[in-house]
Amino acid sequence: MKRRGFDLPGARLRRQRLVGDGFPAVAQAVTAQLAVQAQDYLGMLWGLGQRVQGATEASVEHAFAERSIVRGWPLRGTLHVVAGADHRWLLELLAPRVLERSRRRLKDEFDLDDRVMERARAICERVLDGGRALAREALYAAFDDARIPTAGSRGLHLVWWLAHAGVLCFGTRIGKQHSFVLLDDWLPPAPSRPRDDALAELARRYFASRGPASVQDFAWWSGLAAAEAAAAHEAVRGALERIDIDGRAYWHLPTRDDVIPARPARVHLLPAYDEYTVAYHDRSAFLDAAHAERAGNGIFKPALLLDGRIAGSWKRTLAKTTVAIEPDWFDPPSAAAIKAFDAAAARYAAFSGRMRK
Repeated sequence: MKRRGFDLPGARLRRQRLVGDGFPAVAQAVTAQLAVQAQDYLGMLWGLGQRVQGATEASVEHAFAERSIVRGWPLRGTLHVVAGADHRWLLELLAPRVLERSRRRLKDEFDLDDRVMERARAICERVLDGGRALAREALYAAFDDARIPTAGSRGLHLVWWLAHAGVLCFGTRIGKQHSFVLLDDWLPPAPSRPRDDALAELARRYFASRGPASVQDFAWWSGLAAAEAAAAHEAVRGALERIDIDGRAYWHLPTRDDVIPARPARVHLLPAYDEYTVAYHDRSAFLDAAHAERAGNGIFKPALLLDGRIAGSWKRTLAKTTVAIEPDWFDPPSAAAIKAFDAAAARYAAFSGRMRK
């Protein structure tokens, strides 16, 4: 289906629930999106909060405590939040390729190999047994005591490997510190999925939650090899609708909401690594090339969206009971844009449980 003047940013805002009705619960938001990038923890909380009706920082963290969602490294070797029910099959599908591609670097740069990791696994199983959680520093101390050095970011790569091997995941925070737990203690067992079924589910969930998107976008987001991404897309292609925009094919899973005109709030304050920007290889739909460096390529800086396109960045300064939120516009904003920014900033302040300065 060819579309002239198609509002691709508006369609994606609606599909990602940044406009229209939000999800009724945090776990539903994560399940629908399948995987939400999460190395910026506070940013991830806000990214989810924008998509959930009435969410607060506390309500998002509660979903971690009840284990309906979990934070680990199931996708692209990068921290993500996924539903507890999805974590194991995503690891089984995607982690082996990531580990294999990293083996030589980990050996050459950090002297990490299967022998070291088996020792580290045994330590984890001893110090975390019975549902115990340890903050990063305490877990590193256990490794160091067993003569597995963690200095020079070696500890980070140890836990990264163990998470990919299905040994560790994050638990809840201990004070302000993130904790690690044994995956088998934290989440119930789950049956394996045949690889073809898992690939099809990965593609279906991506195009349902991120569409309209290209097959190249899907390959980037999933971390699959191009041929396997194409095969996964082909497996679900019959359920997808194709939209041709400027000679390029985009795919999505049609829903009845697609007939509702997109009426985005004029301004969104996205965290760095938000799925609205990070889920696409081609970012031209929401980012002008002239602003790419200043915008952190649409990924590495918090994005200030104006009608779905990046119009600047923003920063927050948190105090105990207050938050200051400052915009950095690429171009002088209109009075209407300033008013919309103030409304978005007030929403973030309410989410964080602080007064805006």
